Amino acid sequence: SKLGELVIDEGPAAKGEADLDTGEEVKRKPTAEIYGFVQTDVGYNFGRIDPNWFDVVRPSKLPGYENEFGEDGDAYFSVRQTRFGIKTWLPAGNDDVKAIFEWELFGVGADEGQTTIRLRHAYGQYKRFGAGQYWSPFMDIDVFPNSQEYWGPTGMAFFRNVQVRYMPMMGKNHLAIALERPGASGDAGKYDDIIQERGLKARFPLPDLSAEYRRTGDWGYLEVAGILRNIEWDDLVDDGYDLSGSATGWGINLSTNLNLGPGTLKGSLLYGEGIENYMNDSTSDIAVVENPGSSTQPLTGELIPVWGAVLFYDAYWNDNWTSTIGFSLLSLDYDGTAASPDTYVDGKYALVNLQHHPVDKVMYGVELQYGSRENFSDGWTYDDFRIQFSFRYKYSFWLGGK
Repeated sequence: SKLGELVIDEGPAAKGEADLDTGEEVKRKPTAEIYGFVQTDVGYNFGRIDPNWFDVVRPSKLPGYENEFGEDGDAYFSVRQTRFGIKTWLPAGNDDVKAIFEWELFGVGADEGQTTIRLRHAYGQYKRFGAGQYWSPFMDIDVFPNSQEYWGPTGMAFFRNVQVRYMPMMGKNHLAIALERPGASGDAGKYDDIIQERGLKARFPLPDLSAEYRRTGDWGYLEVAGILRNIEWDDLVDDGYDLSGSATGWGINLSTNLNLGPGTLKGSLLYGEGIENYMNDSTSDIAVVENPGSSTQPLTGELIPVWGAVLFYDAYWNDNWTSTIGFSLLSLDYDGTAASPDTYVDGKYALVNLQHHPVDKVMYGVELQYGSRENFSDGWTYDDFRIQFSFRYKYSFWLGGK
């Protein structure tokens, strides 16, 4: 559950408890939980994917043309999901200062494709205020299915961002508002050489503004989230042309968990413009558009509309057996832009698994996975199937306390 809205596990030192014999309050002490898991994934990919993403299903990284990454068929082994974290509770007056520091081994960015330390969370909270890197309020982590595949649904908002947030409502029904670190990327399309020559620079004068509200009942919960962001780009060449511009990105995300039968139905529906930076598997926020009506600005930028959908069912058959089935869709609207024919515009993601939990801290299971990519206008589509066996060993222990 989300830190702050549903509060990380209260922990043994979170509240001053009354001594059963004297009725006097027991003095609280600093407390820490060290936790995580070791996970090994072994699988066979019947298709191909960018080698830096060999152990996940990420549709945007599937081949964009014939044999881009070689012939189909690839076995893989990975421990990149392995995780380590620390949660702390430090008594401060009648409340606690809570903090979480968590990382894993899945390299991205400059470490793409590597098995190396990667920060997940570095976040602290006191009462209704929080700051650090944590789940963006625009996303809903509780929609993420009980999958063995790491990357997750392609059509889901998923972003751990640096932020400051205020939570006027906390508990089962909660409200959170945040100012987040801004950022975006552009797709220059067939005018990439011109854009590179002119050296257009992105600029973000304002932080992103996000908010979420969740209503919870015995049936589950319903959440609505929104985001508003300002994106600008500057043309620094002074030659009579000016390709500078700005745009306001926005998005709405509706999500839910419904308690049905022996499990939980999880779903979300999202739409927005220029919010690709917050999506789990998307590309650019802005695309180049031809502007023939202007003699000084022949090209301009336009926010790319995006919509995503997620629907999964997590079944808990008994204490030892679980399974998950579901799918996700993502679509980018590049119509009217100067996108290259092989630009990624549509992705599909699906899986079904069966997991055995012989004891509380151990899981092993098998999962059938599917990913699909479709290009903008060259007619290329690619379907990928894979099978994965996973083995996970959890650990957790407490330090300190009352």
